[in-house]
Amino acid sequence: MAGRAESEVLFLHALPLDGAMWDGQRSILPGAATCAPTLYAFGDTVEEWAAEALKLVKGDRLIIVGCSVGGSCALELAARAPERVAALVLIGTKAEHRPDPGLQAAALETLRAGRMEKAWEDYWAPLFSPAADRRVVAAAKHLALRQSPQDIARGVTAFHTRCSRHRLLAAFPRPIVVVAGADDSAPGVTISARQADAAPRGSLHIVPECGHYVPLERPGHLNAILRALIATLG
Repeated sequence: MAGRAESEVLFLHALPLDGAMWDGQRSILPGAATCAPTLYAFGDTVEEWAAEALKLVKGDRLIIVGCSVGGSCALELAARAPERVAALVLIGTKAEHRPDPGLQAAALETLRAGRMEKAWEDYWAPLFSPAADRRVVAAAKHLALRQSPQDIARGVTAFHTRCSRHRLLAAFPRPIVVVAGADDSAPGVTISARQADAAPRGSLHIVPECGHYVPLERPGHLNAILRALIATLG
């Protein structure tokens, strides 16, 4: 009899970072394949990102872990190939999308002027918890500023033009683990709890003294959540 398929973990990053944001999680599943691509080159839409990311993994037992827009990409991937997804982990992710053209236009104007540091200070630095280690925030800023403004503009466009996937939460039959920093305002604890409740096999984890970027701010806490999920999948 054929052996059980091995799990693969696909990590999908947040704005304005890249696949290196998952360096603290890459060894979470010893002996299993992990993949943490940088998404910007895949296109200008979350749909394009999901289609290209799906090509990078081979199996049909995928654990997809996404933070922020990476979580939106995870939902899109699950919509495209639900039979291949064993579980979703959505960190700081809002499944329902309500367009905000003014915010999108302002962010793009800043980025197209090449003002990456201003964009960081205006849009992403405030998403960290006040309790976050300043060294962690500085390292994240360094990671962000090594991206080109053009790539981050593509990410902003993808984020602001994504489809709503809130209906997928209720339809997805496998585990959906929702993770939210207690100090996160985007989407925040209330919306995160509502999303976990909507999923038939949903669970909610609130990470104390943590903002939007759980993999960076509280990597040990996230790793414990991932290990517990992996153990339940067998």
